[in-house]
Amino acid sequence: MNTIMRKSVLSVAGLAFAGGVFAGPIAAHANPAVDAKPAAVAVQADKPDTAKLIPHGTQGDQSHITLDDEQVGNAKAIIAATKKAGLPERAAVISIATSLQESKLENLGHLGDMNDHDSLGLFQQRPSSGWGTPEQITDPAYSTTAFLKGLKQVDGWQDMPLTQAAQTVQVSAYPDAYAQWEQQAADLVGQYWNS
Repeated sequence: MNTIMRKSVLSVAGLAFAGGVFAGPIAAHANPAVDAKPAAVAVQADKPDTAKLIPHGTQGDQSHITLDDEQVGNAKAIIAATKKAGLPERAAVISIATSLQESKLENLGHLGDMNDHDSLGLFQQRPSSGWGTPEQITDPAYSTTAFLKGLKQVDGWQDMPLTQAAQTVQVSAYPDAYAQWEQQAADLVGQYWNS
């Protein structure tokens, strides 16, 4: 390939040819000081706004647990189902906090005598209460979608404190317990929403 042809091909590909060496992306009007800033801003813009994740601030003492790969995978599954449902980051925060309280983000099967009635899965949903079959409830995408369907039926859930929104869907014997997981849930959504 002759030099003129090579320069033309490289130019089209966005590369410069300088003295027999590829010089990298062409930046005819590049100003390094200006070009460096947008990259940093773009990284910041990838994270959801904390005000959207925790609009009311956290309530009470916050709990935190170290998550293993399976638990992180379940958090990611909740985020994916939330996005698929077309709901905002706040819905994912509420969902993950609920799952942290109900199962510590573990997809629980039947626990024998330790089981709360017939509760299963990430959200401890009950087949006998109409949440779905045991197979459905132990599918993270299905169980999250079922939880979100219930959340969408709560008038004004977007403006409620997390524990009130979660309790309205879950009807737990310990309604205030969801609040303790809001910060960790927001951190997970912030970390994985755009990944």
